Amino acid sequence: MSLLLLRHVHAGDRAAHSGNDRRRPVSTTGLKQALGLVDAYAGRPIVTIGSSPLTRCIQSVEPLAAAHGLAIDEHDELAEGSPLDVVDRFLRQTRNRAERLGGDAVLCTHGDVIASVVLHLADQGVPLRDEDLRWPKASTWVIDGPLDDPDVAFLAPPV
Repeated sequence: MSLLLLRHVHAGDRAAHSGNDRRRPVSTTGLKQALGLVDAYAGRPIVTIGSSPLTRCIQSVEPLAAAHGLAIDEHDELAEGSPLDVVDRFLRQTRNRAERLGGDAVLCTHGDVIASVVLHLADQGVPLRDEDLRWPKASTWVIDGPLDDPDVAFLAPPV
C-alpha cells in the first residue's frame, strides 16, 4: 500500500492569471502531464484519489480518476498552506483507508505541502532514495509502508 503525493501539473504563471487563483486551470502542458500520469501509474492498484479543492489539482487527476472509475474526493487538508500536523493526520487517515480498501491512494496537492512532508520525513531520519530533494509540477513522492518508518521514492514528472 502506497501514498502517492502528486504535485499538481503545470498551470501557467500565477501572476499572469486573471481572476481567483483557486480557479486557475491547467495549461496545455499540464493537460499532457495529467494524461501522462495514467501511464506513469499503470499497474498500481489505485483505490482512492484525493485532491486539494483548487481547480488545477482537480484537473490534474481527472484523467486518472476516469481511467480507474473513481471519484475525486476534495480535501482542504491538501490545500496550499496546510499546516504539517493537519497534513500528517490526514495522510495517516488516508493510509488506513487505502489499506482497508487494499490499494494505493493518490493525493494531489501543492509544492509547499509536499516540501513540508518530505522534509519532515528526512528530518525524522527516513532515508530518501533521491538525494536531490525537489517537487516539480507533476512529480510524485511515493510513500510505502507505515508513516513512522516509510520507504520513500521520487518519481519524475511524465512528459
